Amino acid sequence: MRKNIFKFKQFEVDQSGCAMKINTDGVLLAALAQSESPKRILDIGTGTGVLALMLAQRFADAKVEAVEIDQDAAGTASNNFMHSPFKERMTAHCTAIEDYLSPEKFDLIVSNPPYFVNDFKNANFKKEVARHASFQFFKDLVAKTAFLLSEKGKFWFILPPKQADFVINESVEIGLFVNQIVSIHSDQSKPEIRKIVCLGKESSLVHHSDFYIYEVQNQYTTAYQALLSDFFLIF
Repeated sequence: MRKNIFKFKQFEVDQSGCAMKINTDGVLLAALAQSESPKRILDIGTGTGVLALMLAQRFADAKVEAVEIDQDAAGTASNNFMHSPFKERMTAHCTAIEDYLSPEKFDLIVSNPPYFVNDFKNANFKKEVARHASFQFFKDLVAKTAFLLSEKGKFWFILPPKQADFVINESVEIGLFVNQIVSIHSDQSKPEIRKIVCLGKESSLVHHSDFYIYEVQNQYTTAYQALLSDFFLIF
């Protein structure tokens, strides 16, 4: 089982039973997402629980909730939370986000959602659930997020450009505003491969920036190393 363990500086993540393993998208989102002194954080589609754990490390005063529809993944995330230094502040729920209920609003909501829309479906059901979505899913995600978000709260997500633009357009329809967009590039010679987007209930000037993962092949940029230096053992 040890082969499924990913060690961070302050915690470990068991990836057993999770169709989607720890990936660059998730750790970038968890490291870049910002909210002013959040007290309540929600991770939608938590998978292994890695985003929730990174956010619990970053925001020491916050309580972190996590939602995951897959029963095995939710169990793994819950186990990872229980074995972390932040266990007293973390809870995993096995439910679809549209069925999730909370008596309180959240100051920070993050999601690294499935993003293959109307593409060939994976033969492995778990991977299909983890990787594939419909446009209706994105509509439901935005609507539920708007309901769960506090008045000054922020919703951060990461998606490929096409799907990110769809979510942005849907958000405008229900009164969420784009506050920030980070275009993720493999390196400076490549077009953007992902967008990290921050939405809020308050309108503001949109801050747009670019983030590069590699200087050259297999050599991380200084910015990438600095961003993840508090988490990864290799930095």
